[in-house]
Amino acid sequence: MAIVETQNGRVNGAEINGLHAFMGIPFAAPPVGERRWAAPVDPESWGGVLEADNWSGQSWQPIMEGMGPLDFAFNAGAASNRNEDCLYLNVWTPGLDDRKRPVLVWIHGGGFSGGTGGTPMYDGTSLAQRGDAVVVTINYRLGALGFLNLNEVTGGRIPATGNEGLLDQVHALKWVRDNIERFGGDPGRVTIFGESAGGMSVGALLAFDPAQGLYHRAIPQSGACSTAQSTSQAAQVAEAVLDSVGISTNAGVDEFLALDPEKLVEAGQAASAKLGGAMVFQPCVDGSQLSDLPINGVANGSADGIPVMVGATRDEWRLFTSMEGFEVNLDDAMLEGALGMRIDEPAKVIAAYKEARSARGQDAAPNDLFAAIETDRIFRIPAIRLAETLAERGQSAYQYLFTWDSPWGDGSLGSPHAIDIGFVFGTHEFSEGSGEFFGQGSDADTLAEQVQDAWLAFASDGNPRTDALSDWQAYSQDTRSTALFGQPVEVASDPFGPEREIWNEVEAQVGAL
Repeated sequence: MAIVETQNGRVNGAEINGLHAFMGIPFAAPPVGERRWAAPVDPESWGGVLEADNWSGQSWQPIMEGMGPLDFAFNAGAASNRNEDCLYLNVWTPGLDDRKRPVLVWIHGGGFSGGTGGTPMYDGTSLAQRGDAVVVTINYRLGALGFLNLNEVTGGRIPATGNEGLLDQVHALKWVRDNIERFGGDPGRVTIFGESAGGMSVGALLAFDPAQGLYHRAIPQSGACSTAQSTSQAAQVAEAVLDSVGISTNAGVDEFLALDPEKLVEAGQAASAKLGGAMVFQPCVDGSQLSDLPINGVANGSADGIPVMVGATRDEWRLFTSMEGFEVNLDDAMLEGALGMRIDEPAKVIAAYKEARSARGQDAAPNDLFAAIETDRIFRIPAIRLAETLAERGQSAYQYLFTWDSPWGDGSLGSPHAIDIGFVFGTHEFSEGSGEFFGQGSDADTLAEQVQDAWLAFASDGNPRTDALSDWQAYSQDTRSTALFGQPVEVASDPFGPEREIWNEVEAQVGAL
């Protein structure tokens, strides 16, 4: 038995090969009934011992279908897994002692509408064992239950800012602050890390007032500080959601609280289709807790003193074009039209990418250009801008780029969105599907060790340099030092620099899906 006394009661986890795992620990009261759309509060204490030996329910979300290469990754296929009572976390630790190990808190992705911290892909066993570290994964409210600003459209009768999902993340960090020492962790060395919407969450927390002081390092993966919407944009989303469920903004509070969560999920999907956005739910610049776009907050000092490691994958967007409903088959005119909705001078950007890719002997057909440009606009350029912003303030930032090629589809994905996850957690071969996506064998195993060593070194002291990356330097505009995680692992100066430069010459909705 592995029993730990938390502030709310005793929990019993499993002990496997010397590692202690605790799954399904409540870090907040269930956000149900009158607590729907409210800020999280502490859970009620319990008597006896809570058996923390299984994944918890996950936030209400769409059933994941048509995920293509990532069909193996999520466990939302069964509707019974979903529950508004979802605010739970999981802990893996090498020892229930006073060692004060570095703590890594994972914030899952899923477009702010899907995903869970309780899935085998995020199993913290390998990472915790390799680095003698404590790994925590968390749930948070999603979609219309976690990122719906109702304050604007209801005149404050429901004062939800649209940042309740971020507040859940903050409350999980408060639980870590108050309890993690009992699990052998150091509350003074907490690293927040996450991928995609999880990385965007990490980026938002860098400028989110309620989160200040609760973490000490940050790793936004494939998401940075450029994703948030204004209150007017959030109000548009709220109006579309309410219109879809057939409820007036003047309805009574009880009518809102009685809405079936499945109808809210369906309404979120309808709002996305109506507004033409792939990710209508985002953190909201509410003017209070999040006073500006996160990158502007960082520019004004909100992340001073917090070492940051930030990066992307080389071919992020190819994952999405492999999924059902996202396939593209563009000609030159269609490419310019598609990009014209997000970029003021699409022809200029297309020409720059075509020239740069052709000079390197890379494909420059319309589909290839679209994937490369969207990869950079949404993911790589925001990561670079965060590193640049921190460097300009004299702060410590490290830049990386994943270049490992997925074997899926005969290598058609290149190094796609989410390829980093299996190597960070060492779960690249936890199933047949994961091996097909991430890769397997000795080269994949070696990459996982090198990636984990860098993440763990950074969590330990804010510096990710390892024996394999001994010349990796903090980011500066003079050297643009960037670790490349591929085959081999190496350090480069300003990889894909010609493409980076063009973004300084055009106006674009950087970071927006």
